[in-house]
Amino acid sequence: MSKKMAALLGAAVMTAAMAAPLAAPAQTPSAAIAAAVADPGRPAEDVARDANRHPAQLLAFAGIKPGQVVAEFSPGGGYFTRLLAKAVGPKGKVYAIYMANQGDRGARGATAVAAANANVIPTPQTGAVVALPEKADVAWMTDNYHDYFNPGFGGGIDMAAFDKAIFAALKPGGVFLLVDYQAAPGAGGTQTGTLHRQEESVVKSRLTAVGFVVDGESPVLHNPKDDHSLKIFDPAIRGEADQYVIRFRKPG
Repeated sequence: MSKKMAALLGAAVMTAAMAAPLAAPAQTPSAAIAAAVADPGRPAEDVARDANRHPAQLLAFAGIKPGQVVAEFSPGGGYFTRLLAKAVGPKGKVYAIYMANQGDRGARGATAVAAANANVIPTPQTGAVVALPEKADVAWMTDNYHDYFNPGFGGGIDMAAFDKAIFAALKPGGVFLLVDYQAAPGAGGTQTGTLHRQEESVVKSRLTAVGFVVDGESPVLHNPKDDHSLKIFDPAIRGEADQYVIRFRKPG
């Protein structure tokens, strides 16, 4: 093999390695994360969900650390908001971003957690606009990305603009941790309003198109027993539906 051919082959291998998603390393929760999960002030109903939601592993996979700024989208009842607030500590911040078109229903969890945690800032979102006073280290979204495509949730927002807004809200090198429900192969994004599922490949395609790179994936919420045919609220799989966990990163 000529030196020129060897150099070209080496460059091709290097390029492929850089483009390939990183395998999820074993995640050992930090002391701050372990303390957040063990916090005796957590609601009993939150603690009861830990076995299915694996919060310590998710926070560790996202690289949550004391002092960070986190932008959490659609905090719901505040399950992860409470954990993030404790894990980033008093020198960190959690912007709990809820859809303004949902009124009190959207703000309820963010407001409740903020009342007990001074580092949580309830933040209304109008349309695709994400208006934060500072750049975030981590964007966090669990089980809600598919909902933004549904008129009753996001109000029919421009999703391409929203994807770009998430990217812009992060510091260079920042992480976007996204968890959502897997759809059957070939379903794409056609079941966001019916089964509340969206195929993983569609999510990756959308977010890499705005500049994110896939930095890692975790199987911690994968459930091979879910055949993706049921609505996620069906009693047969509620709380145990198959989910993908993707860590996107903003280059820089």
